[in-house]
Amino acid sequence: MSTTIVTVIGGGTGSFNVLSGLRDYSELTIRSIVSMMDSGGDSGRLRDEFGVLPPGDVRRCLVALSGESQLLRELFSHRFADPPLAGRNFGNLFLLALTQVLGSQKEALDAISRILKIRGRVIPVTWDDCHICAELADGTTIVGEANIDVPKPGPSIPIERVFLDRDAKANDEALEAIAESDFIVLAPGDLYTSTIPNLIVQGVSEALTEARAPLIYVLNLMTKYGETMGYSASHHVERIRHYGGRVPDAVLVHDGPIPAHLLARYESDEAHRVEVDRLRLEELGVRIIRSAELMSATSLVRHDPQRVGEALVDLFGSTSWI
Repeated sequence: MSTTIVTVIGGGTGSFNVLSGLRDYSELTIRSIVSMMDSGGDSGRLRDEFGVLPPGDVRRCLVALSGESQLLRELFSHRFADPPLAGRNFGNLFLLALTQVLGSQKEALDAISRILKIRGRVIPVTWDDCHICAELADGTTIVGEANIDVPKPGPSIPIERVFLDRDAKANDEALEAIAESDFIVLAPGDLYTSTIPNLIVQGVSEALTEARAPLIYVLNLMTKYGETMGYSASHHVERIRHYGGRVPDAVLVHDGPIPAHLLARYESDEAHRVEVDRLRLEELGVRIIRSAELMSATSLVRHDPQRVGEALVDLFGSTSWI
């Protein structure tokens, strides 16, 4: 029996939530293309100390797709709290150990995919070592995902453009996944440090442009201080078009309420709900898919994996794509 091939592109928490929501749909063949430009936290430390590509986003996606027990998934997400391992993540260290034993990160990724019995494939967007850079409107250049992600205090200067500090060639597996897909999903996440880093790797935008599959963007719930202050939905879409070479065919939007106390907490950090500017999206040719229940009921404004998965599967089955 044929299955629907779905490729999810992103990194961090956004991809984790989308993949977790799609994992248990047996009719789907899932592929996850993951950004490799992380430079902060434990991933950044391992990158600096051992010269490996950052494992954090790859590890999150592996855990999201794991068919193993909840205990094993929690183990690979475990972060040590006390010295001398404070801040270090068990799954990242396990990937490092496998890399040293097997001789390459690719072989380590294949091995851990078997250990965790993942449903699908996790594919680094590139095997080349590179960093994301941002040029601000005043001409300042910021190097490194962590420095862009956590801007310095004070007035925020808009990002003018982002680029890589050196040429990076797309992983052939990533290009094959895009070409073979029935649907391509851009996961929610920080626009300039999770989503776009995938799109500016050599070969990815060309592959997206040539792909026959519909491109679906799961819209962020909130703006991000230092990255997308004042950005509406169409601003996100236009940036994706600029770097990815095509406009998303559809945008999946949370249309329900966000509790006032959560909005107030985010507003204290200069983050606001992303405005869905319908007329501009329609001018761009984007289909708006609204759902009243995409947000999780937690202390954070995040997408709920199960609800996003259900909404996407409904969208995959829509006859309007035919």
